[in-house]
Amino acid sequence: MLYAGLDLGQRHDHTAIAVVERMNAYRAFETPSLHSLIVRHIERAPLGMPYPQVVARVKEVVRAGIAEGGCALAVDATGVGAPVVDMLRGAALGCELTAVSITGGDRERYAGGVWNVPKKDLVAGLQVLLERGELQIARGLGHAGALLKELTDVKAVMGAGGRIRMGADGAGQHDDLVIALALACWRSRRKQVGFGTRRLPGI
Repeated sequence: MLYAGLDLGQRHDHTAIAVVERMNAYRAFETPSLHSLIVRHIERAPLGMPYPQVVARVKEVVRAGIAEGGCALAVDATGVGAPVVDMLRGAALGCELTAVSITGGDRERYAGGVWNVPKKDLVAGLQVLLERGELQIARGLGHAGALLKELTDVKAVMGAGGRIRMGADGAGQHDDLVIALALACWRSRRKQVGFGTRRLPGI
């Protein structure tokens, strides 16, 4: 099963797509558990790519996943992302779509058809996978170097009121590939959901 994450950029930010394959461990009489996630695809769209073109590109990527046994997509619905989510839902992708609003809050919650997930939790989820050796990058993957640099650059910064802000700080630094990957990994660790589902428990 493949899981895709889409981080939507704006005028000065790139849009990024990441795809991971979930590899399960199987034991007799037990529910399959996560063995590892393999990064199969990652790309950064040209700066300023129109959203209709982004939707067309996402459709190409997820259709490849469907051909390989199924695909689920988690989309950044923060800010301008909401209309793009509607465009994706109308594009007949053929895979499940989960809208995620990335917040600066402290708790994950579901409201109005959208999952509100703290950015620090998304990034921390990646860090845990890396520390456990459960996240692997496929050999010869394009943009692997850029992804590794982003993973190194992303850090926690204490903001006003004691809130922790996650991001890549400094001139010329980005975190779009990391967020796309974090969304894909976040979705891969949850059970299948449908529209209107109120709970999305982890596996």
